Amino acid sequence: MKLLLDTCALIWLASEPEQLSADAEKAINDPGSILHVSQASLWEIILKHGAGKLALPEPPRTWWLNQISRWGLVELPISAEALFSSSELPKHHKDPFDRVILAQAQLDACHLVSSDSEFPAYGIPLVW
Repeated sequence: MKLLLDTCALIWLASEPEQLSADAEKAINDPGSILHVSQASLWEIILKHGAGKLALPEPPRTWWLNQISRWGLVELPISAEALFSSSELPKHHKDPFDRVILAQAQLDACHLVSSDSEFPAYGIPLVW
């Protein structure tokens, strides 16, 4: 199964795995799962860290590369199509990072790993 971790799911996986639901943990640890992460999450992490809203044990560049390696994550680049699609989604969710991640999940046929209560309204397969 192709899984796309939202930003919170990635951060919890890396630092507070007990925050993940049992279903999310099971899907992430399934040997048949391919874990994806959006570069929108990277952008969000860099901005939050720089603003002092997200503490990391190391600089964002090092932290990101370590997580990619540790979990075998596949990075999804932010394509023009994902940006266009994010702007065309219904306006249930206002966060631009989450909208890009939602669009990427649709475009790349991924199940989205997220606890975000707004995501089910988009009809994207959700794991939580």
